[in-house]
Amino acid sequence: MSENMNTQNNQDGPEVDEFTGVETTGHEWDGIKELNNPMPRWWLWTFYLTIIFAVGYSFAYPSIPLIKTSTKGFLNWSSRGDVANELAAAKASQAGNWDKLADIDVNDIAADVELQRFSVAGGNAAFKINCVQCHGSGAQGSPGFPNLNDDDWIWGGTLDEIYLTINHGIRYEEDDDTRYSDMPAYGTDELLEKEQISDVAWFVRKLSKQEFDAEAAARGEATYVENCAACHGDAGLGDRELGAPRLSDALWLYGGSHEEIVKQITKPQQGVMPAWGERLGVATSKQLAVYIHSLGGGE
Repeated sequence: MSENMNTQNNQDGPEVDEFTGVETTGHEWDGIKELNNPMPRWWLWTFYLTIIFAVGYSFAYPSIPLIKTSTKGFLNWSSRGDVANELAAAKASQAGNWDKLADIDVNDIAADVELQRFSVAGGNAAFKINCVQCHGSGAQGSPGFPNLNDDDWIWGGTLDEIYLTINHGIRYEEDDDTRYSDMPAYGTDELLEKEQISDVAWFVRKLSKQEFDAEAAARGEATYVENCAACHGDAGLGDRELGAPRLSDALWLYGGSHEEIVKQITKPQQGVMPAWGERLGVATSKQLAVYIHSLGGGE
């Protein structure tokens, strides 16, 4: 009877592998049985240590979310606090350059190599934040927004002129000192007939050395001299004092085809640039002026 009980216990208890003497888990796949070996002691101690570390970490650092905030941890550390400290340290290290920029004339910045480098780097950053939306990431411009890399300036390309434009903007009504020019709507205001506008457009194409209708251009010249030369000049060289673009080159703000020129004469598009001086401050505006001037078209 005792032997029968032992046999019964062996059948009811865990199965023991006959080769290793280790109990099996009961899992078997394709004749291979999984042994129930204990975890190595070093692994278990490592696991226990990670648990202890996690508990300690949750008390030391922000970790447990609450309804509107989270636990702060007894070290009172936060990633935002780290960023704030780093920004404060960066500002402190740059304080000398910022003070110089606030007081120095924009034309004298280039004489200070460190300040010039600081201005170009800061202007590049300010340009990417505030200007690329219109002028493009490479300052190459787009229809209606000038290319800032070339030497074809509407309001002038000296440091003073660029700085003035940045500070007060173009046709920005909220700034009393904004730079302002206004081209008449020769078509919608019925100042010229459609045929006259078409002829003037052909003459403008002649000025810019593009293909043109000779007879129409000849008729348009007189109309141009009477209505357009006062701002754009007899030869189409433009006038920076008035913000009148040059018409004698291949660079066009709103397109240089006959149809596009006709459209601009008929109902001109009047671009607006914000006055950045009050928004960005004197120092950053100077940085922007120095950066734009350094792009290659500055005078």
